Amino acid sequence: MTLIALVRHGETEWNRLGRVQGHSDIPLNDTGRAQAAGAGEALRGGDYRRLYASPLDRAKETAEIIGRATGLGEPVLHDGLKERLYGEAEGMTAVDYWSTYPDRNAPGSESSIELQERALAALEEIAEEAGADPVIAVAHGGLISTILRYASGGSLPREGEHVGNGSQQIVEVIGPDVRVIGYNGSPR
Repeated sequence: MTLIALVRHGETEWNRLGRVQGHSDIPLNDTGRAQAAGAGEALRGGDYRRLYASPLDRAKETAEIIGRATGLGEPVLHDGLKERLYGEAEGMTAVDYWSTYPDRNAPGSESSIELQERALAALEEIAEEAGADPVIAVAHGGLISTILRYASGGSLPREGEHVGNGSQQIVEVIGPDVRVIGYNGSPR
């Protein structure tokens, strides 16, 4: 059994503007750096032994800030923690994306099922590497929401909530099984 604190990266300008980021490599803004520092403070006493992150700049920088606060140092980068690839929708406002692609499948995008399979495989790989060591994994809102939906049978995130920037969601991974231990949804 491996305990994993899934942390969403801090805010970027595209988050602030409501733009779809996906694999677009957008850096943190000052608010995002403050959120990352707050997450690091919240996680400092958690007995975490390992730190992983998506290689996208916003997640990597969030993890580096958390690594300094917790004493875990530099994160191990894991491609499986990347955000969903949104293809042609990347850069669009979320409102335009939802109206243009009501099925949420823009040309060149990763499907919801592909994202779920990748996310779960990443958690399983991280759990195999970590064993019983508690882990922090810095990732993205879409990926974390997908894990929460899978692990909760669709009940999380709750209606009107989302995974906020800098928030921490705690899951327990036992082989291919994932269970939500702690949930911290934010109002939309």
